[in-house]
Amino acid sequence: MSCHVCQHLLLLLLLLGVGVSAVEVLRPRGVPLQNRHFYEEGKPFTCLDGSRTIPFDRVNDDYCDCRDGSDEPGTAACPNGNFHCTNAGFKPAFIPSSRINDGICDCCDTTDEYNSGTTCQNTCREMGRKERESMHKMAEIAKEGFLLKKQLIQEAKRGIEDKKAKLVDVEASKKDLEEKVEAMRTVKEAAEEPEKVAKERHLKAWEDQKALIRMEKDKARVVAVFLELDDDADGFISVTELLSHPELNPDSDDSFTEEEAQELFGGVDQVDPVGFEAVWNTIKEKYISEASTDTPAPVESPQEETREPDIDPEQYPEDDGPEDDEEEDEEDDDDDTDDSDYKAPPTEATPEKKEDDAEGTMPAHDQETQNLIDAAQRARDDFDEAERALREVDDQIKNIEKEISFDFGPDAEFAHLYNQCYELSTSEYIYRLCPFNRVSQKPKYGGSETNLGTWGKWAGPEDNIYSMMKYEQGTGCWQGPNRSTTVKLTCGTETVVTSTSEPSRCEYLMEFFSPAICKEPPSLEPGLPGHEEL
Repeated sequence: MSCHVCQHLLLLLLLLGVGVSAVEVLRPRGVPLQNRHFYEEGKPFTCLDGSRTIPFDRVNDDYCDCRDGSDEPGTAACPNGNFHCTNAGFKPAFIPSSRINDGICDCCDTTDEYNSGTTCQNTCREMGRKERESMHKMAEIAKEGFLLKKQLIQEAKRGIEDKKAKLVDVEASKKDLEEKVEAMRTVKEAAEEPEKVAKERHLKAWEDQKALIRMEKDKARVVAVFLELDDDADGFISVTELLSHPELNPDSDDSFTEEEAQELFGGVDQVDPVGFEAVWNTIKEKYISEASTDTPAPVESPQEETREPDIDPEQYPEDDGPEDDEEEDEEDDDDDTDDSDYKAPPTEATPEKKEDDAEGTMPAHDQETQNLIDAAQRARDDFDEAERALREVDDQIKNIEKEISFDFGPDAEFAHLYNQCYELSTSEYIYRLCPFNRVSQKPKYGGSETNLGTWGKWAGPEDNIYSMMKYEQGTGCWQGPNRSTTVKLTCGTETVVTSTSEPSRCEYLMEFFSPAICKEPPSLEPGLPGHEEL
């Protein structure tokens, strides 16, 4: 309730309460008191729009002379004229001149039916009494609401001081946490360095072992191929014997000549097992075993094709980064799949995979290495926990600073609405207003919630900007704009949503009562002059 409304109420109380002492001011029928000086008997009358001047005896002569109808304030002659009801004891009012003497009492003082023969009862005094009672009640609400508002202001001031003190404490704790994080980082890095060295040493040993296995396999392969190519078993492979494998042709054409075969041998006609080792490095990528062409290759079962190395990921951690966690999450998701419905795609065992299977799996870390891994993991966990605590404190500081700096009104009188929500239940929906956050609408009997707008700004007129809130960018309407809500604040002794409507498509209006919007009512000074227009 704004100050000018409070003043208006008090003025009305004055006007409605002094009828017995009023003095009648003579003027033509239907003329308001403020226009009396335009109607001076005995002087020519000039139409209020200045269009013409007429003799005064043509005022209220039941003939319309002025275009604005101002010469017939007390008759129905002009279609655009207005009749002024004095309504002594209540509120003055204007009615269209067409209602004069129409048999229906429009003015509570009956002055509009002066010549219709209709009997009307003057109800102005009774209406004035009821109006005064209503005005008194509203004035009491404004007074009580303002007292509550002063309490809210005091609470807000204490709340701001408490938050400022809390901010100092939290910022101090942040410094301690920052120091702790750096200390934990140093511990973590110190623990990770020997862990890294030990894991690299373990991996290198395993790679060396695999290289040795591959080398032994390669030697066995060389012997097997040598025996396969040595058709006459004389301990040598000749150019002729090599020509039985056309796939070794360096030119990859249809003609594999003795000269080309001899070139593979380094210019000699035959090689022994030692010399063949050098030749093998040249031909092993192209060589096709005679056994693979003479006998069908064994068909591996799907289990053998898809078998993975039997490695315990906890026992052999190689990478402790966030990607591992993501991969574990993905594996967990895969585990949720119904095995009965899953069909593995056909896979073909690659040479590398077959080779890894033959080489076995990486052995467990030795106890010393595992102890270093465990110590580094504990250091990482402690560091992550310290960082998490620091992030939480940062968020807390941001929230406190935001609340301290937020515009809760000139005296922070609206601060008590922060982090609160108020609901209004209608026949179809439940409306929810969370001041400075959002407005929503939810079907009463099931269905999803609709966002009617998030906090935008104070949107009242320039002289009373805190009388309205604007919530914008809500859920989009079907083939229409995003929903928005204007919240109109009204003085009241309780904080409650009283009504909601949709004046325009996707634009909502909500009325919200709160003592925070109440203004201090002006005092009624003794001896203030009153006047009732007659």
